[in-house]
Formats: sequence, structure tokens, C-alpha cells
Amino acid sequence: MYFAVICRDKPGALQTRMDNREKHLAYIEETGAVFMAGPFLENDQMVGSLVIVEVDSLEAAQDWAANDPYAKAGLFEDVQVKAWKKVIG
Repeated sequence: MYFAVICRDKPGALQTRMDNREKHLAYIEETGAVFMAGPFLENDQMVGSLVIVEVDSLEAAQDWAANDPYAKAGLFEDVQVKAWKKVIG
């Protein structure tokens, strides 16, 4: 099943994002659960993330999100995990 992990950064947290980016990318690589991902942008600055994970359950998606180094560093103001259905692409 696919799940969308929709994250909004805390205001002024760009440095936290940059400081933890390599750990975040390594986590994506090592877990192998990410179907697609990328940052949200405002004024050409990263302000959040959209990560589509393929896992067995909502609980597994929530666990993946909670263990993301960005989340552990306190980057996010808000995180939503929602079931997602691929239709096109």
C-alpha cells in the first residue's frame, strides 16, 4: 500500500533541514520504502516534504515517518500520514 507523508517545517528551520539532510537521504536509501519524494518550496526555499512510502499498513507508514532523521531533529511543525492511491504515472 502507498501512504503520503506530508510534512510542514517549523518556521525558520531551514538550517535544521540542511544539518540533517544527509541523514534523511541515507534513511530513505536504507529503508527502501520510498516510492517518490521531494521538498515543498516557497520562494525557492525548502519548507516541507512529501514522501510517498510503500509499506504494509498505516502504522508502518507512521513508524517510518517517526524515525525519519528530520522528524527526530524536530524539523516538522506538522506531519500527516494518509493512505494514497496511485492512479496516473
